[in-house]
Amino acid sequence: MKIGLDWGGTKLEAVALDPITNEELARNRVDSPKHDYQEILNTVCSLINDTAGQVKEITVGIGMPGSLHPKTGLVQVSNTKALEGQDVKTDLEKKLGINVRIANDADCLALSESVDGSGKNYRTVFAVIIGTGVGAGYVVEKQLVVGPNKLTGEWGQNPIPGPMDDYEKSVQRHCGRVGAIEVFLSGPGLENWYKYSTGNKKSSRKVVELFREGESKAVEIMEKYFERTARAFSTFVNILDPDVIVLGGGMSDIDELYDEIPKKIIPYIASDIFLTPIVKAKHGSSSGVRGAAHLW
Repeated sequence: MKIGLDWGGTKLEAVALDPITNEELARNRVDSPKHDYQEILNTVCSLINDTAGQVKEITVGIGMPGSLHPKTGLVQVSNTKALEGQDVKTDLEKKLGINVRIANDADCLALSESVDGSGKNYRTVFAVIIGTGVGAGYVVEKQLVVGPNKLTGEWGQNPIPGPMDDYEKSVQRHCGRVGAIEVFLSGPGLENWYKYSTGNKKSSRKVVELFREGESKAVEIMEKYFERTARAFSTFVNILDPDVIVLGGGMSDIDELYDEIPKKIIPYIASDIFLTPIVKAKHGSSSGVRGAAHLW
């Protein structure tokens, strides 16, 4: 049995898949403790054991925001402070008595969608999460690509391709990096752009609603959002030229993205034509947990 765990800041979700058919056999979800490291580990182990049930022969893959440091193996850039600097992999393996594999949530999305999702019929899959944050994973022939620095797909931290306007030059990511793609494409990024442009605060969902209703300012704001998204996508299209781009995360529900990016990306790529399909993740919010199971 293949066990996958989606390790979020507020919830933990586990799924059991048949190793041959990928059929879902069991699924469990619990609230995630936030402050006590040992309590978090115990909750994770209990969830894995409950999901496995009576089955003893299992593999465990875990998807989590952040990453493991390439030298020390310690957690870095986590959204849960109690995990920062901890040797999560070793500690879990001691408690469970088996080896585990850990990848970030975007890598798990890419793997899930390449195995039996929207990218299953393509050789190379670049899967993008656009939600509270921005990240991506890259899969070639159903094998996750992981570089020596564990940075494959971290395009959201790159500066958006120029020329930057005054707003783009002024916005900082939480790490202090100016003009990072994430601060423009994420849900909070769209909300901040709307507030900057209008002086009013609206949720990203509401901004999209106003755009669809034809409200002039929302139309102007969304047109710029689509243009920035196309510019951002050009950074990996020009380098990797993937066979398909799969979108996940809350912002992937903006259906207009799939029409607007191909139209607006041409000036920023090294070609006068763009043929790459851009598709929505088949498994939606379940892609992360399923992809974690596919790490084995």
